[in-house]
Amino acid sequence: MRGLGTIINVVAVLAGSGAGMLVGHRLPERTRSTVTDALGLITLIVGALNVAAIGDAAFGEAVGEDWTLIVVLGAVVVGGIIGSLLGIEPGLERLGAWLQRRLAGDQADAERARFIEGYVSASLLFCVGPLTVLGSLSDGLGNGIDQLVLKSSLDLFASMAFAASLGLGVALSALSVLVFQGALTILGAGFGSFMPDSTVAAMTATGGVLLLGIGLRLLRIRQVPVADLLPALVLAPVITAVLAAW
Repeated sequence: MRGLGTIINVVAVLAGSGAGMLVGHRLPERTRSTVTDALGLITLIVGALNVAAIGDAAFGEAVGEDWTLIVVLGAVVVGGIIGSLLGIEPGLERLGAWLQRRLAGDQADAERARFIEGYVSASLLFCVGPLTVLGSLSDGLGNGIDQLVLKSSLDLFASMAFAASLGLGVALSALSVLVFQGALTILGAGFGSFMPDSTVAAMTATGGVLLLGIGLRLLRIRQVPVADLLPALVLAPVITAVLAAW
């Protein structure tokens, strides 16, 4: 059944978040902060591994080996401009705030900020990355859900750790997973078979840059507006296709 991978992923995020919230309130603030730092460091590593797709052979052959980094740079910069003008990050934060009011009612400013950060950071982490894109496209093509099952197992433990430190907002990121991966699955059903390896590599490398931004957020080094950079995931394959046809 197409779409089953995304359903499994949503259930995994909800289950992990539920388990994390059961344990999280019993942990001292210092422990929860340490868990968040650990997740930030791991996210930086995963992001760096994804950025390594800049050296992918198919990507280099399509646009030229000297142009792969420029493609990613252009996609991120232009995507960031588009995203900031559209106000994607504030919009996602407003959605998180609305969900917080509907589900948690009036809370102290610190708790409200924690809820929104949990929702935004978890949504971005679970929706940005090669397994999200490749797994959803593969599911849509009817080629199996192996990649999304693997992603679900990773998200299960990540959501558990996130929810232990950031609370209910992490569980609500399951909604973002459902919408984003569902859309990619539908896209895969219609167009996935036409996506060359160079396009996938461009999206993977660009997604890696966004993951680095999420890592910096989790480590509280800088609140990089990663959501505003999301258009880069669309621009990267477009730029790649244009240069390949040049």
